[in-house]
Amino acid sequence: MPDNRISAALSQADQQAVLAAVNTIREKLPFLVDLTPEERRALPKMGETSRGFVTQALAVATQNEDILPRSFDVEEMRKDVALLDSLQPVRTALAQLSELVEDTHMAVGSEAYTSALHVYQYARSAGKGSALDGALDALGQRFARKSRSAPAVPKTT
Repeated sequence: MPDNRISAALSQADQQAVLAAVNTIREKLPFLVDLTPEERRALPKMGETSRGFVTQALAVATQNEDILPRSFDVEEMRKDVALLDSLQPVRTALAQLSELVEDTHMAVGSEAYTSALHVYQYARSAGKGSALDGALDALGQRFARKSRSAPAVPKTT
């Protein structure tokens, strides 16, 4: 048997509590948006190196509102920068949590699949006729090869 790194259970009550916590996060962040792939591509991207530029531009805008068109909303820019600052630690914490959940899901999936492969191997070793024929056939479907081309269907006219 391979190494079993994870030996845990998630009770239904704990699962529901986690999902409720996620819902609470969504409720506390009602302004979250869901961008389409096209919208993501079209947006100018602000990376870490642009952070200083944004801060300096806000300072210039704040100190020199008279050079900006009337339609430019300095207060809205200030709110955007403040929200950006507030979201960064939340984003970091959620990204770390998401990575842990993804890694755990992958590891426990690997453990379950490896165990299933062992069960299949042991069942095959036990051989046909040992009341495992149906189970072996069902397990063996995972490894059944599919033909690469579908048989031609004759046209009827």
